[in-house]
Amino acid sequence: MDAKTGDLSGGCPFHGSVETRSLLGRTNRDWWPEALQLDILTEGGRSANPYGEDFDYAEAFNALDYKALKADLKALMTDSQPWWPADYGHYGPFFIRMAWHAAGTYRTGDGRGGANSGQQRFAPLNSWPDNGNLDKARRLLWPIKQKYGKNISWADLFILAGNVAIESMGGPVFGFGGGRADVFEPESVYWGTEEQWVNEGVATRIRPKDGADLENPLAAIQMGLIYVNPEGPGGDPHDAEGMARDMRETFARMAMNDEETVALTAGGHAFGKAHGAAPSATFCGPPESGDLHLQGFGWLVDENEIAAGNITTSGIEGSWSNNPTSWSHDYFRLLFKYDYELVKSPAGAWQWTPINPEPEDLAPDARDPNKRVPTIMTTADMALKLDPEYRKISERFLADPKALDDAFARAWFKLCHRDMGPKIRYLGPEVPAEDLIWQDPVPAGTMPSDADVTAFKHAILGSGLTISELVKAAWASASTYRNSDHRGGANGARVRLAPQRDWAANDPDELAKVLGVIDAHRGNLSMADAIVLAGSAAVEKAARDAGFDVTVPFTGGRGDATEAHTDAASFEPLEPFADGFRNYLKTKSVVRTEELLIDKAHLLGLSIPEMTVLVGGMRALGAVSGNRKHGVFTDRVGTLTPDFFRNLLDMNTKWTPVEGSGDEEYVGTCRKTGAEKYRATRVDLVFGSNSMLRAQAEVYAEAGNEEKFVRDFISAWNKVMNADRFDLTYAKYH
Repeated sequence: MDAKTGDLSGGCPFHGSVETRSLLGRTNRDWWPEALQLDILTEGGRSANPYGEDFDYAEAFNALDYKALKADLKALMTDSQPWWPADYGHYGPFFIRMAWHAAGTYRTGDGRGGANSGQQRFAPLNSWPDNGNLDKARRLLWPIKQKYGKNISWADLFILAGNVAIESMGGPVFGFGGGRADVFEPESVYWGTEEQWVNEGVATRIRPKDGADLENPLAAIQMGLIYVNPEGPGGDPHDAEGMARDMRETFARMAMNDEETVALTAGGHAFGKAHGAAPSATFCGPPESGDLHLQGFGWLVDENEIAAGNITTSGIEGSWSNNPTSWSHDYFRLLFKYDYELVKSPAGAWQWTPINPEPEDLAPDARDPNKRVPTIMTTADMALKLDPEYRKISERFLADPKALDDAFARAWFKLCHRDMGPKIRYLGPEVPAEDLIWQDPVPAGTMPSDADVTAFKHAILGSGLTISELVKAAWASASTYRNSDHRGGANGARVRLAPQRDWAANDPDELAKVLGVIDAHRGNLSMADAIVLAGSAAVEKAARDAGFDVTVPFTGGRGDATEAHTDAASFEPLEPFADGFRNYLKTKSVVRTEELLIDKAHLLGLSIPEMTVLVGGMRALGAVSGNRKHGVFTDRVGTLTPDFFRNLLDMNTKWTPVEGSGDEEYVGTCRKTGAEKYRATRVDLVFGSNSMLRAQAEVYAEAGNEEKFVRDFISAWNKVMNADRFDLTYAKYH
């Protein structure tokens, strides 16, 4: 997949057959076939959430004794346990790593990953090589989680523990927002197709010599890593240029620029140490493959080895700073003060040590404070000194420590909150007052009067715009929403701003015309409200034309964002390169197009019935990108009928692939006469070929279910139009 265009085919045009793959990649069952499988108990829509679907975590969090919780976390930092002693007598660095690795899986490509749901507890993340021994960090937190129960989620606790860890060691913290609700089963996320982990000889995902690029939506450089291989690209410590390239690419895909990358690296490495005290061949497997008696522990479980400090995680051994449990600016001081030589750790990993370090620049031993040992740097650290752009930033932070303090605090806050969506979703007493551009701020809207709503609906339906045009504009505005990181959606009306107004899927010329007419007629309504209301009015008319007098629910109050509120570049990953609801596909993909529809539906938070009825309704309304006829199986375009399903399932139609389309387009002909009847795409035909989707389609094609089709479509439509209305759902918590 092309890193810049999002083209799943790797940037190459389609030439004949392409080896297809699944968006799921390797599943937990593939990695650990002997692990207990519980999927059968969640069949039929049964939830794994023990709190039930009505549990309101935001309400529970607001009842939390936040001050007491922070006091308990601070006490934990120095309460060293014999089964996993704290390095230097302080767990702070350990919890910083835990929080960082919980949040650091976030990627901008699809908004998935991140700390938002506590996924680090479950496979595959709980058993990634890069998360080695974090099982112990979570167990250290268990007594506190047990004490505060439902009032603090694991997801929030991971991040808050990291914040308290920084504070307890004198580091700068920008703030904390709670509100991350836990899930209770692994989420379906595509982490890659490799069949080996990073430490098993797998090559880096960026290989310029053979043209390999980092596949979207992935962000980590190898399977099982959060970011980059600290030893160097593919473990090569001599490739300084490649190291900087990998860091720049992966951090950018996790929403960080160069300054934030440098600040996070330096700030994070101000604390603690890397672990590579012994070869890892004798360690046991990861938690997911562990024996029952280990109770979810993995990697290192030998009590004697643990007590002696013979711990290996990354394989690199040593601390970056001579003061590993206190916030200082020694990281940059040491990085630039010394020349470094390449050595191997006791575990056999490549690392860099200072040449002839002075006694005061030696670090304490993690177990014996009376012993002093040399500090280290990884190849990733050396990139901050060797790459010209990183070096400029590093030298500035070296000269201006207060700038590093501020940059690290802000970058850490962004790292830990980037996947939470609008700031109104943040809960607790430490939410910063400052609005940050990456939070996609939207000015508060005003609730329109019933008279304003009625007048606008009448005016827009008499404006000369078609049902299809109004529906398409509303869908273009609202369907950008992603329930992964809660970005996008209709609130803010960013569909009228760059880059969304120019996206090919939105038919820019047509969209500009429609938005111009809406703007001219909206009166006191915000553009955000007017765009949604125009589409909903069109749906109402289409339902009336089908014989059903129904009302599409509408709740106003959306605000209008401006260019000043919008980081345009950060919205580029939200561009739809496939939107099956509009029958849009920008370019041929190595993933089957129908899978991209499923992925889109998942990001919109839709169920199978909701996805199905929306596709059928959008086709009936003629809301197809490019105004093509593909999937429009009706002669009553603009009327909300189930004709799509009825005609798709009609056995009098024979479907044949269109030559040269790569099985993306099909022609439907009459079995009796051979005359062409319809054109279709893979997304259209999958509702007849897939048994589960056909079962859905049959319901809407049955006689007597016409009204059900209309009402189900309106319900699903309303869900998409209001998916981002956190200003309504969270207002009572502030």
